[in-house]
Amino acid sequence: MVDQRRERPPRRPTAPDGFLVVDKPAGLTSHDVVARCRRLAGTRKVGHAGTLDPMATGVLVVGVGRATRLLTYVVGADKEYDATIRLGVGTTTDDAEGAVVSAPGVGQGVERAALESAVAALTGEIEQVPTTVSAIKVDGKRAYDLARAGEEVQLAARPVIVSTFDVLAVRPGLSDDGTSVLDLDARVVVSSGTYVRALARDLGAALGTAGHLTALRRTRVGGYDLARARSLEQLEHQADDDGVLATTPLADAARATFAVRDLTDAEARALGYGQWVAPSGTDGTVAGVGPDGALVALLEDTSRRGEQLAKPVLVLAPAP
Repeated sequence: MVDQRRERPPRRPTAPDGFLVVDKPAGLTSHDVVARCRRLAGTRKVGHAGTLDPMATGVLVVGVGRATRLLTYVVGADKEYDATIRLGVGTTTDDAEGAVVSAPGVGQGVERAALESAVAALTGEIEQVPTTVSAIKVDGKRAYDLARAGEEVQLAARPVIVSTFDVLAVRPGLSDDGTSVLDLDARVVVSSGTYVRALARDLGAALGTAGHLTALRRTRVGGYDLARARSLEQLEHQADDDGVLATTPLADAARATFAVRDLTDAEARALGYGQWVAPSGTDGTVAGVGPDGALVALLEDTSRRGEQLAKPVLVLAPAP
């Protein structure tokens, strides 16, 4: 009797601990990308920093093995996007994936001075109401689950930083139903937790119409940009050719996010045991790299019993 069960493909060799910078394609969720990377890396210990919506493309930082412990720090980094905003039409999701809920159009257009003023008001430290279809929890439930169930969702405004909001091009046009619209190509740099969809919505409201996002490409997360990114197909071909998926080593990955401190053998050994060492003299988190070039720990200067010392906040290299 023939066994009809489908044979599982052989498991790939486990990839070394490190980062992948993936150029996420449109149509896949961030979770889909992680699932593909798990198969390529031969391990389930894979995670990502900073979700991208299915319609969005671009930089998705993925951690493999012990590098997943660094993702918390990458999530908080600033992010840069190329975005296309359509003024004149609003949707349920504040992007092109939602249903149209309003289409007031832009009438005779928008004066450049009014546009610049509205953009300026959305730049800097602002209070932003997140988009309703978001992963924020309300009474223990995700906002997008409540919204899809037909419940009214009220989210509180929260502080975010829009450090750059540059309008690069303005194109008048018509939507599919003949509504007059204005498409804006923009470059934005924002703090973690900022919704570019909400910027599109709020820009439309500020100009007396509606707005939503029609395209979004993330070009940078902290120190990781598109120049470092590879497509899923490129990652697969590399893993097939070389026999194992290549990752950015922990120390190199850390250099893109943190200031680096070169450790002595004694300091590396002490940190491996979780002991404190002499201060780094640098504000914030510092990556401690041993004489062999390996990432030993993340350090932060702090005071203990009146003495300034560097405390290991994350130890990655075990004690010898």
